[in-house]
Amino acid sequence: MNNIWGIAALVFGVIVAFVAAQSFYTVDETERVIITQFGRPVGEVIDQAGLKVKIPFIQEVNRIEKRILVWDGSANDMPTKDKLYITVDTFGRWRIRDPLQFFLRLRDERSAQSRLEDILGSETRNAVARHELIEIIRTTKDRSPEVDPLLADVDISTLLPISQGRQRIEAGILEAASGKLAEFGIELLDIRFKRINYNDSVREKIYSRMISERDQIADRFRSEGAGEAARINGNKERELQTIESVAYRTIQKIEGDADARATDIYARSYNQTPEAVALYTFLKTLETYRTVIDRDTTLVLSTDSDLMSLMKAMED
Repeated sequence: MNNIWGIAALVFGVIVAFVAAQSFYTVDETERVIITQFGRPVGEVIDQAGLKVKIPFIQEVNRIEKRILVWDGSANDMPTKDKLYITVDTFGRWRIRDPLQFFLRLRDERSAQSRLEDILGSETRNAVARHELIEIIRTTKDRSPEVDPLLADVDISTLLPISQGRQRIEAGILEAASGKLAEFGIELLDIRFKRINYNDSVREKIYSRMISERDQIADRFRSEGAGEAARINGNKERELQTIESVAYRTIQKIEGDADARATDIYARSYNQTPEAVALYTFLKTLETYRTVIDRDTTLVLSTDSDLMSLMKAMED
């Protein structure tokens, strides 16, 4: 009998604990709670954190996030006003402003993310289609673009002036989408372009244009380099000719001075006595013979030739 009462008490305790678990719930500081009964909200939105009570089994707890949430849109291809296809990747920040309206229209965050994708994607596409690419790329209309100094003298296209800029376009998307999202109890805090890139079909054309501009710069540098090389080579040849001319003139002057000095020394040496003069004549005649006569030389000389005089003297 005691065992039966013990089991009954245990079962009763389990039932009480289960009922208590279904009756009590906690609310965190980062969330709000909506109580539904048979799927319909009842009572006010619970915004205060703490331990709360509900009717077990009949009422359900639906938790609504209070913090700022992130929307990360998918990258989509879209045309600009100047008919350039670009890939735009966006992101945004939002929060649930009216929990009851949000619950009635969307129920959960998954549905909200899908609705954000539809509305923000559509508004982004409309904004991109109304503006040219330069408007979307440039931050503000007051910002001056940086100009490559290498392109200063090259005839290439220049950036067009803009009237709005990326920040004002993003603000326009925020304003247009906020009204539509407010119907769902959502407050859109911000939306930004995370990345903007050319579509694959356009990218090759852009790269070709960039290559063409750099080829112009390279051709200009090659032309300037060739002109400078020609000028340097011309100056080098002119300087070499000047140096060689001065050197040749100097050599000739030195040789002339040396020959004159040598002749003067010889003259003063061999003109001191008749014997010295005869010795000088003898030596110069031998030197002449050595220069003009070898083993295969045949000479035909007259008897009164100066070259024959020494030979005749040797015979005598």
